[in-house]
Amino acid sequence: METIPLKLDGYTDLPPGKLANVVTYLEMTQRPAPTAAPRTEGWCIRKLDHPSPDWYRAIIGSIGEEWLWVHIPLMPEAELAALMRDPGVEIHAVERGRETLGVAELDRRRPGEVEIVMFGVVPEAVGTGAAHHLMEAVLDAAFGPGVRRVWLHTCTNDHPSALRFYRRAGFRPYKFAIEVMDDPRLSGAMSDKAAPHIPVIRAKT
Repeated sequence: METIPLKLDGYTDLPPGKLANVVTYLEMTQRPAPTAAPRTEGWCIRKLDHPSPDWYRAIIGSIGEEWLWVHIPLMPEAELAALMRDPGVEIHAVERGRETLGVAELDRRRPGEVEIVMFGVVPEAVGTGAAHHLMEAVLDAAFGPGVRRVWLHTCTNDHPSALRFYRRAGFRPYKFAIEVMDDPRLSGAMSDKAAPHIPVIRAKT
């Protein structure tokens, strides 16, 4: 793995093809009082048992392509299938009729804590209250017996309201990190029209 020195006071130039963003980790140690969310007729929250890997890859792509969510879309088929079968992983969806508006992935594989690995709603559901509705249900599900901590992370490549949303839900920031990744648009793994707010910088030839 290629490494470069990181300046902890100033700027660090990245090699061509790399992206960097600041990650904020957040946690809560008890379930906050539920807050009212707008309700739309026909909405429901459903826990999905062993969903199809193709379905999960598609819905995560719909939610996260604009924010360069590559973890699930680029995960090898066998690995994603194993994840969907893992008894320590839960997928919760907010639905309207047969339409999936958003999903949350909960990882319970570490005793005493739950990580919300993925959380989001499709673009047309942003601002409708669907995310609020899903988060309230997810927190109810996460804080089961023996769970002392629920945590997640977001980053500067994510939706600009994500950090504010999580803090309003009751999460407390506790750590920063810097994530460096290959730009998936350069390899063709994602469309070069994805994440138009993040410039595509190609190596000079």
